[in-house]
Parts: sequence; structure tokens; C-alpha cells
Amino acid sequence: MRTRTLALSAASVVALFATAALSSAAEARPAPDAASAPTAHRAGSAVAATGAGVKEGSVSAADLLAKVTSCSQISNGKYRTDEESSATVPVCGKNGAVFWKADMDIDCDGQITAACNEDTDPWFQPDTAFHTSDDKPLNAEKLPYVVVPSSSSIWNYSNAGIKGGGIVAVIYNNKVEYAVVGDTGPSKIIGEASYATAKALGIDPDPETGGAESGVTYILFKNSKASPIESHSAAVTAGEALAKQFIQNN
Repeated sequence: MRTRTLALSAASVVALFATAALSSAAEARPAPDAASAPTAHRAGSAVAATGAGVKEGSVSAADLLAKVTSCSQISNGKYRTDEESSATVPVCGKNGAVFWKADMDIDCDGQITAACNEDTDPWFQPDTAFHTSDDKPLNAEKLPYVVVPSSSSIWNYSNAGIKGGGIVAVIYNNKVEYAVVGDTGPSKIIGEASYATAKALGIDPDPETGGAESGVTYILFKNSKASPIESHSAAVTAGEALAKQFIQNN
């Protein structure tokens, strides 16, 4: 587990992308789009929430992991998992997705909650790179989200078809949790997710002492988006469909 630095939260504030047309400019936040999203489950579409009770489970961790046993590196270099570690983690490309295998550090940034605040997290910042549909920071305690490295010469996530609100399958200890791309982090470090993501996977979610040293796989589906970004059921509905498609196409 790395010791987080203030750089972890210093990523620029990035927009919530419009449902109908996702912007490729990761540094500017347009006004949220209130239009209703289509309910198609194909990659590239915004997927509306289908109500409570939607759960992960129809696609197994083993089936997903079987498709990411080898890496076709698409990043120009590799990332560190911690400030003090060497760069060993590449971003890998697959048909319809990118992935990496790393650790998990805990992001508690965003809305102030009982679990995520200045008292519980020494590095707490009351904002996230991507915002809810009503333009508020995300809620790390409640919403499973993943942090992507800020764009750099190593890799530009936006150019790879990864957007704010994009769907991610996070796999650990034979469990799958669907999350969204919710925040950006240091440009040279990879392997971080929200308090809620860690808790759902059985990882200690404490922002100061928790996390997982290794063994976490992140599969990010290209040109995908949960709508609204703050709906976990929307992410699960989209994630299940995208995961099945990913297995079929790889």
C-alpha cells in the first residue's frame, strides 16, 4: 500500500460528459445533460438505470480473467503503483476495452460523508474530476468508482475511448464489482478506487490504512457510460451486458 501524497488529489476538475455526445476534452466541464438516455446495452451507448435490485453476478470473475492473461501494451510506458515503487504496470489493449493489473489504494474524495472527510482521510479533497448529473462531486462512500491516471505522455485515457462515467469491471479475489470512471489521479501512478468499490470487494476501505497490495484487475470498457453517473444500478446493468460482449469478442 503506497503512502498517498497530495498529488493524488491534485487532478484537474473534469466535466460530467453529456449523455448524447461525450466530449473528448477532459479538462473542461460542460453543463450536465438532462436528456433521457437510451436503454440499449451495446458498447458506446448510455445505459439508464433499471431500478433497485440489479446485482453483479451473471458474468464470473474467472471468465473475465481468462480474457486478460496476456498484455498487448498500448501505453507508451508503465505506471507505478505507489510513489516509492518502480514503474511496472502497463495499460493493455483488448477488443472493446483496456485493462491493467495493479493494487488498490482508496479514494475517499468527493462529497463529505461519515466515512470520507478530513478527519478520516488526511488527503481528503471535497471534489472529484467527474460530477453527478446535478453537478455535485461523487460520493466515494456510496458509489463504486475507479480513478484513472491523468493524461500524460505515458497514456491519454480519453484518446483510448475512456470517459467520465465509463463502465469498469473491477475484479479481486474471485469477485466482480462494476464501477464507473469517477476521478483522475497522478499522471505516473495507477491502481485506485473509491471507498465503496473496496468495500464491495471485501477490501479494507479505510482511506489511510486500507486497500490491497496487489491482485486487482481493472477492465475499462471503451466508449461506455452509465447514465446517470451516480447510479450504481445503471453501471451494473451496463457492465453485465458489456462483460458478456467482451468475453464473446476476445
